[in-house]
Amino acid sequence: MYAIDLFAGCGGLSKGFMDAGFDVIAGIDNDSAALETFKLNHNGAAALNADLSKPETFDEIDRIAGSRHIDVIIAGPPCQGFSLTGPRNFDDKRNKLYLAVFEAVKRYKPQAFIIENVPGMATLYNGEIRGEILKRFKALGYNVECRILAAADYGVPQMRKRLIFMGIREDLGAPCFPAPQFAPENYRTCRDALSDLPGLTDTLGTEESEYTSAPKTEYQRLMRGGCSVLHNHTATNHTQMVKDTIALVPEGGNYRDLPKGVGESRRFHEAWTRYDGNKPSRTIDTGHRNHFHYEYNRVPTVRENARLQSFPDDFVFVGTRTQQYRQVGNAVPPLMGYHLGLAVKAVISKEDGDG
Repeated sequence: MYAIDLFAGCGGLSKGFMDAGFDVIAGIDNDSAALETFKLNHNGAAALNADLSKPETFDEIDRIAGSRHIDVIIAGPPCQGFSLTGPRNFDDKRNKLYLAVFEAVKRYKPQAFIIENVPGMATLYNGEIRGEILKRFKALGYNVECRILAAADYGVPQMRKRLIFMGIREDLGAPCFPAPQFAPENYRTCRDALSDLPGLTDTLGTEESEYTSAPKTEYQRLMRGGCSVLHNHTATNHTQMVKDTIALVPEGGNYRDLPKGVGESRRFHEAWTRYDGNKPSRTIDTGHRNHFHYEYNRVPTVRENARLQSFPDDFVFVGTRTQQYRQVGNAVPPLMGYHLGLAVKAVISKEDGDG
């Protein structure tokens, strides 16, 4: 079954769908660095740098697809416009990127689609935006439901929540979301994810290096797969003052635990947050200056953040370090995408979904 990924970024969601058995034929975005990463990691899928609000972009998608029917559309469109325009101005040009998903579904009539967004979108304007989206897709001939899913429920060592819309063409059945795979008491932790990686306490590391220990957990074995080269594990070169400040934050603590007069330049909810090694991480963001390793006095490396997002170690990020961090933070965790992919596949192919 063929899928395309709209607003793909580096392709975390589509990586999950690939692992679930879908053939991803294209990723579309306007972030050239993220598309380079997408192209490198998606088995020959086309990486199209284009504006999805322009009709000619869909002509290019037609060309890429050729005779292949697009069975599934997955998308993570930005929704900044909705917070400005309100439900009565749903067709405002500032919402053009979201409206592009409607256009794609209308044009290709896929068997199913998945749209992900931030949880806050579910309650924006008392749920009117969510209701309008459901209504419009229903009018296109789809059974649609939305839920807020927690990544940790699907084996991702991270407390990340996402609003997921699942649409199934009316003739095929109803949406069926994947059941949680892990209970809170068994969530994978930061230590489960990272304890086998070099600490880099006295070195900055390199873009390509070697593992220095065997995997210590089932999750680490899963992330390594058959990978023999450690990619993107390079530490940030902090000043001594920053290192000294991080050292004052206890495991699981944040800026509130710093002595008076220390770290005053950053005092907000996520500032100076040191992960708790025995819990999943906080939501990985697109920067890299507010969260710190549970043991070492530094921010996580790109690879450590990628592990916390459930990207396997053979998924290599390219671009500047800042671009790599942004790619990781913007992505849907592939393991979450995998279970969504299995759930979609079970409905549209009438398989049992065991993968």
